[in-house]
Amino acid sequence: MQSGKPIMLKGKACVVGTAEGEAVVIHDRVSLLGEINLEKGLIIKPGSEYGKSIAGKVFVYYSGKGSSGDTFRYWRLQANGVQPAAIINVKADPIHVQGAIVANIPMVANLDRNPLEVIKTGDYVKVEGGKVTVWPK
Repeated sequence: MQSGKPIMLKGKACVVGTAEGEAVVIHDRVSLLGEINLEKGLIIKPGSEYGKSIAGKVFVYYSGKGSSGDTFRYWRLQANGVQPAAIINVKADPIHVQGAIVANIPMVANLDRNPLEVIKTGDYVKVEGGKVTVWPK
């Protein structure tokens, strides 16, 4: 864990579970098709965080976008052992919620503060149901 003072957030648990790890943050909507390498769990979306791994990390992004295929793509990440430890969204996208359910990834959204303004890449984050604790780096 980090040494900074923890920040507490509360939201809606879309997929109940407990997970923790380093955060990887994208300040945009995400589609797994063409933006995440499903074999390696790497961000291939041009722009910030390009080349970073989401495997075992707390993946923070605005919301999902794209087709219903992202449900299967989250399962594919899990099958390849490169799924995120948890997902935090500003707004829950039903397709990404289904993907988190299928891949058994804890997911929280609709927090009392915008997670994109609170959580930075590299912060240590713990998700427990609808509670999120952030230790800034």
